Amino acid sequence: MNDSNHFRLVPGPDDTLRETLPNGITVLARHNPESLSVVVSGYLTAGSLFDPLDRLGLAHFTALSLMRGTRQHDFQAIYDTLESAGASLGYAASVHHVGFGGRALAEDLPLLLSLLAETLRSPVFPAEEIERLRAQLLTGLAIRDQDTADRAEMAFEEIIFPGHPYGRPTDGTQESVANITRDEIEDFHRRCYGPNGMVIVVVGAVEEKEALDMVASALGDWNHPAQATPPPLPELRPLENPVRRHIFLPGKVQTDLIMGCLGPGRTSPDYLAASLGNDILGQFGMMGRIGEVVREQEGLAYDASASLNGWIAGGSWEISAGVHPEHLERAIDLILKEVRRFIAEPVTPEELADSQASYIGRLPLTLESNAGVAHALLKLERFQLGLDYYRKYPGMVKSVTPEQILEVARRYLQPEHFAIVSAGPALE
Repeated sequence: MNDSNHFRLVPGPDDTLRETLPNGITVLARHNPESLSVVVSGYLTAGSLFDPLDRLGLAHFTALSLMRGTRQHDFQAIYDTLESAGASLGYAASVHHVGFGGRALAEDLPLLLSLLAETLRSPVFPAEEIERLRAQLLTGLAIRDQDTADRAEMAFEEIIFPGHPYGRPTDGTQESVANITRDEIEDFHRRCYGPNGMVIVVVGAVEEKEALDMVASALGDWNHPAQATPPPLPELRPLENPVRRHIFLPGKVQTDLIMGCLGPGRTSPDYLAASLGNDILGQFGMMGRIGEVVREQEGLAYDASASLNGWIAGGSWEISAGVHPEHLERAIDLILKEVRRFIAEPVTPEELADSQASYIGRLPLTLESNAGVAHALLKLERFQLGLDYYRKYPGMVKSVTPEQILEVARRYLQPEHFAIVSAGPALE
């Protein structure tokens, strides 16, 4: 892709509106004249870090309850309205935020924003709908609790993030969700939902200023002076000693393995070098070095890869594999061997060049749709990266050296601080 096309796709400060309304809502908008539709996405600061320890899943339950009925419309009327317009709207909770997303034809943007405002500001949490939703959530949790990959991941996060919201399941537990009351959902909404810290992105077939005016019309008069502020997060510390845990799940024939440690947060200066390093270690091509050795050469795993998860207060650097139980210990040994090689010597210039080309080449592909641009703009705002971030991105990627990757890898990927968690049939 030539530079002119590349920069036509990549959002920047010259073609993206960013303005904060008097009530604290930050609006970002970008016009796409080639589209007939519009995407709306955003978040509020009402995530699971507000969950009491005996009510894990409360933020998630509350977010999913917003569409179940308001003072103006019941559950069926909300969905009939969306369906008749060919539009969509939904919510989901994460640790820091409650996210929302929707899409509609350009002429139906006022309708979509009206429903967004209505479900955010005046949900009534009908008892019958709450119980129906609870049953659905409990079914999902029961399925999750029998999934080897989910159980391994949950235990891994609990170990490396002890006493921290990052180590708790956002969707809660069967026990906690069963005990959440309608009054607690209503109280959570009353305390935590408000415009302060809210971000909304509008991308598509609407001019930026028009989109801003529509958002202001729908949400500009929303105020909540007593809105709860997110609690401070405890400091993350590496494990003092390695931890090994196995979760026995009867009737399983595959073992899922998660191993790793703390990683850099998304705003850390280490993040980009760590991300490129992770690509080489366990993503690029056939899942990088890990996939090549564990899966392709040795045939020990159905899948094997590495991932870097960078959040606001920190992150995780982890390696996962699905293996036959009899190959588990051999897979662990091979992965540790590859990690030790990764922190012993720099990646090759060829490996880094391939990874850099992949990163730069796929950026425009992620921005071809309205949803992709909206997601990118939300990321800029969430991590305060700046509207010029994507314009600078190719140069930033090209500037990373093998020596920087080695330095960052040595800082984080220390096997003596690893958690190694497996879930599946009993160990031999």
